[in-house]
Amino acid sequence: MEAGSQIFFSYAISTSALIALGSYNKYNTNCYRDSLIICAINSLTSLYSGFVIFSVLGYMADALGVDVKDVVKHGPGLAFIAYPKAVTLMPVSPLWAVLFFFMILLLGVDSQFVGVEGFLTAVVDIFPKYLRKGYNREIFTAIVCFVSFLVGLSMVTQGGVYVFHLFNNYGAAGFCLLWFCFWECIAIGWVYGAERFYRDIESMIGYRIDPWMKICWLFISPTICAFIFVFSLVMYERLDYEDKPYPLWGDLFGWVLALSSMLWIPAYIIYKLTPWGTPGPLTIKQKWAMLVVPVLARDLTEHHRGEYDIIGIPFIKNAHVVNVNPNEVRINGEKFEQATNV
Repeated sequence: MEAGSQIFFSYAISTSALIALGSYNKYNTNCYRDSLIICAINSLTSLYSGFVIFSVLGYMADALGVDVKDVVKHGPGLAFIAYPKAVTLMPVSPLWAVLFFFMILLLGVDSQFVGVEGFLTAVVDIFPKYLRKGYNREIFTAIVCFVSFLVGLSMVTQGGVYVFHLFNNYGAAGFCLLWFCFWECIAIGWVYGAERFYRDIESMIGYRIDPWMKICWLFISPTICAFIFVFSLVMYERLDYEDKPYPLWGDLFGWVLALSSMLWIPAYIIYKLTPWGTPGPLTIKQKWAMLVVPVLARDLTEHHRGEYDIIGIPFIKNAHVVNVNPNEVRINGEKFEQATNV
């Protein structure tokens, strides 16, 4: 579970960071090539870091006469307890101490840049009418950073490590990312259509990518995410820190942190199936049929014409085209009035 979750954090999957940064690229940027380069560099960096980390932990374990697993547990203790102690044993230890903590500072600042930008880009794209006027975006950015700063202050108090551990295991938990990644795979592979997404990439980079990717979108990735997610829930244990269990209210607060982001997916689906989310004389079945049909820009529709099969699965040929009458929807040829934007 922890290894799978770390992969998601390491590659910034389901955190909106890659999508936000990629949105600044030109349309014909070779995103396929860039994604392979990112994966290769990230994997090689992780491999190199593993040699560095375990060589230091092995040295400390030998010096203390204990097993490597007993030197330090996972969590902040590795960066702020074990490594600083190891640095003091090195020649010219003050120099290494300065370099080490400067590296930690750069990692933290870089992570904040990407994390904040991923959140800001999504919110600004949702509310462009308000946040793209004057200095509204800058003001909103300052508010987000100030709120994040206040939350971070709670983690540097006397009991701050317990707050950090709570946020780390619930607010930024692996099962949250697994939940989002599973629904992203379902949305791309089964609702929007893997073949349609496949052709979108072809229209961007000029050639068809490896069909193995399509199999991953449809089957392998959602299956792995669902398996690890269910396994993490089955093996769930009450949170503790240094063998001291958290009180019940602490665990409940942690689940509030986790569900505050996870529940928005099913909640929005239910909302869109209600008369408030999709007005008009439509049954739930008709609303569902309308909502799962993708919305395509008119200049992209030519890339999606024809009969396709996705590994034996019929390709969803119908797609809504933007700039149609927002008060008219046709489902299987039947016309409905007073519908929402299609």
